[in-house]
Amino acid sequence: MQTQNVFKVGMAVLLTLTLAACASSDTEDMGDADTGMTSSSSTSGGSASSSGVDTNGGLSAAQVRERDNALAMTVFYFEFDRSDLSAEARAALVHHANYLKENPSRRYRLEGHADERGTREYNLALGERRAQAVERYLQVQGVSSNQLETISYGEENSVDPGTTEAAYARNRRVEIH
Repeated sequence: MQTQNVFKVGMAVLLTLTLAACASSDTEDMGDADTGMTSSSSTSGGSASSSGVDTNGGLSAAQVRERDNALAMTVFYFEFDRSDLSAEARAALVHHANYLKENPSRRYRLEGHADERGTREYNLALGERRAQAVERYLQVQGVSSNQLETISYGEENSVDPGTTEAAYARNRRVEIH
């Protein structure tokens, strides 16, 4: 009985430390703090199984929804001239990391993008830093480096050709493919 209590307390402490580390807004390895946004797109990784076996790992319905919503996020936005991940992006990437760890044959291509402001060379480097920020975060979560590939398109593949701040914001992103 006492061993179970020690185990429960140990797990609670481990969970608390993990959450505290994930919630930290001062991440020197990831760059400056920002208020970036994430947007949804689709990716594989559903939770249903045709064999009738529970593939949700004992997760509650709310946890399954949270996981599935996070896995649907495949576009991560960045602030102007920044390459750090928002708290929302980091939370979604934890689920992506778990998916990749559970599926070692899956690969992600991380495509970094920038808006048109700045030189071509600068924007290519900024897109690369953004893709590498996502790559590093996934690797810290335990994803194998051979499951990840980064590429930068800089300003070349804009999703919005406009010159408004809203258009620029849509172009500052990393896409997971």
